Amino acid sequence: MFKLSFPRDSLADLPPLETPRLTIGSLLPEDACDLRRLTDDPAITGAVDFLPEPFTLDDARDLIRGGNRDSDRFLGVRMRDGEAALAGVIGAHLRGPRAIEIGYWVGGAARGRGLAFEGVSALLGLLALRFPRRVAVAECRPGNVASWNLLRKLGFRETGEDGHRPGRRLLELKRR
Repeated sequence: MFKLSFPRDSLADLPPLETPRLTIGSLLPEDACDLRRLTDDPAITGAVDFLPEPFTLDDARDLIRGGNRDSDRFLGVRMRDGEAALAGVIGAHLRGPRAIEIGYWVGGAARGRGLAFEGVSALLGLLALRFPRRVAVAECRPGNVASWNLLRKLGFRETGEDGHRPGRRLLELKRR
């Protein structure tokens, strides 16, 4: 008897991405200080449920170590104009056999400049090519107006379901 085997989906080998303004790639151990500086902000730790407050250097190292697995990937977002510091982080997470969840945060100085839209759009394009059978999903608090509006602009629509995190609603990317 033979057994059919299909390759498992994996986020571990996602290639770096470039957009007109951004470089998006793996978070590396040497990014820990920048990641701590970017993320240790109540506007971020209060919105992203798995981030502790305060967000310490050890927390940054742990996120970097754990964020390059087959099912979870955290990518650093940097400006291409030579600014070396992180401007934001985008996460992708395989959820069961049919979904891929995205999440993101952007540092204070980089907010309001369209960077999250540009970066998340690029990653969603890559994920659609790499995982055509998976639907992109996101969870968001309805009160997080900026993030809610960004997700709507990206093409996400509310499913009518609660997310698995408290106070969040589940949104799904509508394919064009």
